[in-house]
Amino acid sequence: MNLNSVKVGAIAFIEILAALIASAAETNYELKAISLPGATGTVALDYFAYDRATGKLWVPASNTGRVDVIDEKTDSVSQISGFPTGEIERRGRKITVGPTAASIGNGVVYIGNRGNATICAVDGKTLSRGECVPVSPDRGVTPDGVVYVAATREFWLTLRTRSGDNAPAKSLEVFDASDPHHLKPKMKIPLDGLAEGYAVDNGRGLFYTNVEGPGSTIAIDVRTKKIVSKWNPGSADVGGLALDSTREFLFVACGDHVVNLDTAHDGKILDSIQTGAGLDNIDYSPEKKILYAAAGQAATLTTAEVGDDGKFHLKATAPTVKGARSVVAAGNETAYVIDPAEGKILKVSPK
Repeated sequence: MNLNSVKVGAIAFIEILAALIASAAETNYELKAISLPGATGTVALDYFAYDRATGKLWVPASNTGRVDVIDEKTDSVSQISGFPTGEIERRGRKITVGPTAASIGNGVVYIGNRGNATICAVDGKTLSRGECVPVSPDRGVTPDGVVYVAATREFWLTLRTRSGDNAPAKSLEVFDASDPHHLKPKMKIPLDGLAEGYAVDNGRGLFYTNVEGPGSTIAIDVRTKKIVSKWNPGSADVGGLALDSTREFLFVACGDHVVNLDTAHDGKILDSIQTGAGLDNIDYSPEKKILYAAAGQAATLTTAEVGDDGKFHLKATAPTVKGARSVVAAGNETAYVIDPAEGKILKVSPK
């Protein structure tokens, strides 16, 4: 018997078996496209948020000038209109943008509007739009990621600029949110580069973000506003973050893979998982211990269980669409993925 032939045959069998397993995993999920009313083409979708208390998905639909709110049970869409739009420069060309980021606060949902560089508070139940305040005295700076920090009753945001000069955006803006409906400017935290992505550990009082340029991941004490840790995730192509606060795991999107940093042990890399190219914002279900990573170029959604040792265990690779680069985890292992090219939200659910 030719041992080389046996070896080749065994490898082929393993590859076929792996393909069958992957195919079977994909069939365990179904994908439903939810159209955003009034979207007739590309919508600059970015940061969106799921409110676990109400089962609502908040989708800032940017250039439409609206925020769409999707009911998880019925898939019905309610709309909040009247958000101004404006032009920014992106990769050398002008594009029209409006509301692009959402964060669930204390009874309110905060909306970051890049169209006019403001933050608006929206009532989480009535969907009525309240007060809007400027992001910064420098109106050339616009909001990128936005997040409510419950530990200090503050509202934090990462920044971008309208033009190609990013120097003014190398910082974090912090607002007092002790009155949830009325934000008050508080302070600025300078950084070495642009902040990208965020995660908050309210129990330990830590804010995590990536810093573009250095390609580092940092931890900031939310009370002292000082950087207390800086780690190297092993890639300059850093994107979104997700957190398992119980086990102190911090997941970092790195272009075509996700790494798991052990924040309790000096940011040690515990494991990594390949997802395909085009990652942006990732998410994590602490209840199910499942990581969700949408790869826009690969057009796939990777789900992986995370063990107590920090190792990833691939659960499924579900097909999505090109450009679907951000994901939000909801209830019952359901996830939502943006489809900017078609102005839709993709609901990925287990069968």
